[in-house]
Amino acid sequence: MRAIDYFDRGHDRDPSRLAIVDTESGLTLTFAETKALTERIAAALQKHGFENQDLLGFYGPNDGMLLVAVLAMWRANGKWIPVNTRNAIDANAAYINYVLLKWMVYHSSKADEVQQLRDLCPTLQHFVCLDKRMGNDPSLEEFMAGVSAADFVEPEIDAFGNLMDMVGIFPTGGTTGPSKGANVTNLGWGTMIETAADGMGGRTDNPVALVSAPITHAAGPVALSTMSLGATQVILPGFDAERVLRTIAAYKVTHMYLPPTALYQLLASPEIGDHDYSSLRIFILVGSPCSPEKLRQAVEIFGPCMCQAYGQVECPMIVAWFPPEDVARFAVEAPEKLAACGKPTRSIKVALLDDDGNHVPLGEAGEICARGALVTHSYFEKPEETAEIRKFGWHHTGDVGKFDKDGYLYIVDRKKDMVVSGGFNVFTAEVEAAVTELAQVREAAVFGIPHEKWGEMVHVSVVAEGITAEEIIAYTKQRLGGVKAPKSVEFVDSIPRTAAGKMDKKELRKKYWGDAQRMVN
Repeated sequence: MRAIDYFDRGHDRDPSRLAIVDTESGLTLTFAETKALTERIAAALQKHGFENQDLLGFYGPNDGMLLVAVLAMWRANGKWIPVNTRNAIDANAAYINYVLLKWMVYHSSKADEVQQLRDLCPTLQHFVCLDKRMGNDPSLEEFMAGVSAADFVEPEIDAFGNLMDMVGIFPTGGTTGPSKGANVTNLGWGTMIETAADGMGGRTDNPVALVSAPITHAAGPVALSTMSLGATQVILPGFDAERVLRTIAAYKVTHMYLPPTALYQLLASPEIGDHDYSSLRIFILVGSPCSPEKLRQAVEIFGPCMCQAYGQVECPMIVAWFPPEDVARFAVEAPEKLAACGKPTRSIKVALLDDDGNHVPLGEAGEICARGALVTHSYFEKPEETAEIRKFGWHHTGDVGKFDKDGYLYIVDRKKDMVVSGGFNVFTAEVEAAVTELAQVREAAVFGIPHEKWGEMVHVSVVAEGITAEEIIAYTKQRLGGVKAPKSVEFVDSIPRTAAGKMDKKELRKKYWGDAQRMVN
């Protein structure tokens, strides 16, 4: 099916049910009202020259009407270009020029930044300001003037639901270089939505989903997944730990998504014990590996709702699934299994391969490779890069993992982030998990720094209080042995993040590697 068909599936469950509650503006919309608005906006797009499979970018903080506009873009069979407000302007401009973006819907609070993008991006031709007129750019309401939902002309749809049409060109994380654009089809997107909804559904008759991560990035797909279940979307303008905790209780939130770094902020909040979280049924962690100890703590506080999903832009969100029932059980019976990211979902085949394309033995680490409808079509206008990640008939994720005897998948490192010290491979995620077992450590980033004898040595940057470097090294050495234990510790106020919310180890390495052409020895 098409992306918009999944919203319509939620609509058809109960058109009168609330679809959107914007806690900032006070906007509330039923599914019926939301659908009519998407048809009206789609009709206005068509009236103003938006063509089938045109590209549309969104730029702004979370807003109820922003989510409506994203749905309207898909109703007009457009392609979504996520433009992350956390990126540097130059990085966003480079991506916009790379994919040749023409249309942009933005919020007035970002008008100055949009003007900079306008100056840097000659392909941008059409602008609509979400909340009010800005110069020559009409407000969304002005843009829709004189157009009704009845004016919308349904794009031509084939019997297969236009499976190979694109829903968007999504930027990769950019942790190892400039973002590439992943061509995502209805086939891959629909596979993701159905697999995710299958894991999250059937747990309540009154689903309420909290949206605090950016709609313009990963929260958009999660919102569409829960909307297909008929879930009301309670929208916060952004993530704030205390406000999230209060909102869960106030709105009886049942479903929510956050990256592990945001979970850590919740756990550290002085309000963590002040609110009722019993409504929660699904609390998904996705984006990076979660500290097993922090996950165990989360189960104690939030209850048997914690779960994890593993994926990447090129193979979105749901390659592996760790359901809340398993997480809750292992938190008590086998805490070591909380280092897993779950088991491969039924939508995809997963293998661990060595550099020659051979399957590695059970229990050994290999690159996580995938095959199936979930895999994205290609990189936009990058055939060589596409071929590189599709060697041996598999999609290569660039992540290193291993299976245990029960079939659980463990992410042990990013392939390019492995530390090779004295000829030994050290998987940084394993060291980070050990370091964050210490109650005084909030976050840890492990990477290799130059060493005259060993080539590289294991180093960790930590956000911590009330503990010394010697204590961290001693504990990790006792847990993992001398080879894997960090040899040096740096205390920092925060770990730098990429726009996608991942730890920016490139930035951390600069201090130690300087202008070196490569950051490995």
